[in-house]
Amino acid sequence: MTGSAIFRQISTVSVFFYLSFNQLLSGFESWEVHVAAMSGLRHRILPPSFLSRNPKEAGFLLWLLHPEPSSRPTTRGILQFDLVNESRENSYGGDMASSVEEDDAESELLLHFLLSLKEQKQKQASKLGEDIGCLEADIQEIEKRNLSRTTNALSQTLKESTSAREFGFLKEPLCSVALYRSSPTSNKNEERLMKNISRLENAYFSMRSQVQIQDTDAITRSDKELLKNRDRCFSIQNENEGWGVNQTNDRVGEFFSGLCKYGRYNKFEVRGILRNGDLLNPANVICALSFDRDEDYFATAGVSKKIKIFEYCALLNDSVDIHYPVMEMASKSKLSWVCWNSYIKNYLASTDHEGVVQLWDASTGQGFSRFTDHRKRAWSVDFSQLDPTKLASGSDDFSVKIWSINEKNCIGTIRNAANVCCVQFSSHSSHLLSFGSADYKTLCFDLRNTRIPWCTLAGHGKAVSYVKFLDAETLVSASTDNTLKLWDLKKTSSSGSSTAACSLTLSGHTNEKNFVGLTVSDGYIVCGSETNEVYAYYRSLPMPITSHKFGSFDPITGKETGDDNGQFVSSVCWRGKSNTVVAANSSGSIKLLQMV
Repeated sequence: MTGSAIFRQISTVSVFFYLSFNQLLSGFESWEVHVAAMSGLRHRILPPSFLSRNPKEAGFLLWLLHPEPSSRPTTRGILQFDLVNESRENSYGGDMASSVEEDDAESELLLHFLLSLKEQKQKQASKLGEDIGCLEADIQEIEKRNLSRTTNALSQTLKESTSAREFGFLKEPLCSVALYRSSPTSNKNEERLMKNISRLENAYFSMRSQVQIQDTDAITRSDKELLKNRDRCFSIQNENEGWGVNQTNDRVGEFFSGLCKYGRYNKFEVRGILRNGDLLNPANVICALSFDRDEDYFATAGVSKKIKIFEYCALLNDSVDIHYPVMEMASKSKLSWVCWNSYIKNYLASTDHEGVVQLWDASTGQGFSRFTDHRKRAWSVDFSQLDPTKLASGSDDFSVKIWSINEKNCIGTIRNAANVCCVQFSSHSSHLLSFGSADYKTLCFDLRNTRIPWCTLAGHGKAVSYVKFLDAETLVSASTDNTLKLWDLKKTSSSGSSTAACSLTLSGHTNEKNFVGLTVSDGYIVCGSETNEVYAYYRSLPMPITSHKFGSFDPITGKETGDDNGQFVSSVCWRGKSNTVVAANSSGSIKLLQMV
């Protein structure tokens, strides 16, 4: 019984006493009769009129006035007395009924809470049990692999030591083999892992759940042969590049590979700084960087209306105060992109704010083809690596246009619903083209059928500014919603938006309004940030590996300062499959960064 119910019962008894005594002491003819009645109460004598009118009350009062204290009623007895119960029911019947209902409701609410909490905890315990089961299975698998690797290493070491003794090279006996040595590097990696344990946990279980879904639901695109179409003019890459078939089916190996890639590098080191001050042109945002076929030279382009070509090795020379370009080509309008042909060493293409797509011969510094079909600013251009005579451009006129270096006019047009911000050919298929759109979507087209998209990738919250192929079946997109997204092209569909194809979202950098650059190599992803930093990610983990603060250069002294002055990193480019990246910021400064 609740406290409020007990209080109501005590109140009822008090009222009953008051009414009973009020009836006893009221209605006397005179004060003398009243005094005589009160005197009689001491001897348990009640007025005759009260006895005749209220026999039950009279009996109750005589019980209360019993001369023997032990014979008087207890509190429980008073509460259980019939007369009190009748009075309580008559006077407070409605209140007591509602009190009982209220008590029942409170009890039901408490019971519902306890049962719901129990069910929730049971689900959590069940999920925790499943997670522990997954971990135990993977721990056993890793231990098995380590044992096998250790056994092989020990066997090989013993074999080599035996051969060395036979030839007299080994003077001391081999006592033990150090299978693992703790080092400062491993300790730092452990600290980094523990610092990001929560995000790593989410990535691990997310990857494991995706593998389990793949095991139970193997439905993929029936026309996925487009992703690895290899009919091309020349061969540039190995079929087993990147993640092999065995790796993608190995859930433990895939996650372990990501951890190894994550732990391989922990920072950027500056290997060179290109000092190319242009005091006469303060607007010097570098919008694009591109290496030539042999990676001996790289080109820059931006709002200065100039394409500048620099020798890569010269960037490594710290003794040079000012780096001069080996070639400089002037455009009539601000440049938005530059791309080198991966087969013809001296060919490169550019786009500008007037919508012009220009082909250049870097050996002479002259333009030799000028395409003007775009009606508005062209943001991006890309040469096909599998067909080096073909290139594509994207524009604010809601179109992607396909060109040939052997034709004067456009050889194909893809219409879009919004501005096209970037284009990218697949390096594994001569027919697959992807581009990013201002309506938050990434689209892929089979160039043999450009009437409808091969797939539409939806998931970003703002415009898609860059797209890059990580491998034949994986695309990464950058957006001004501060994220990068990885897309599994095998899970896409030609009908509707393929939102479920997003396998991972990477975040950490800041990108809300500018083009900040995106480049990929061997699963590593580097992008710029509006905090004037360069960020590095690996494809299977959601958090950055490291970042580098670009800083600001004083145009007079040429020295770097800590003041950003609102600058941002505007372009990044890997140098092939090395661990070096060339990055530029909005002030025109260029750095060669090496991941170590």
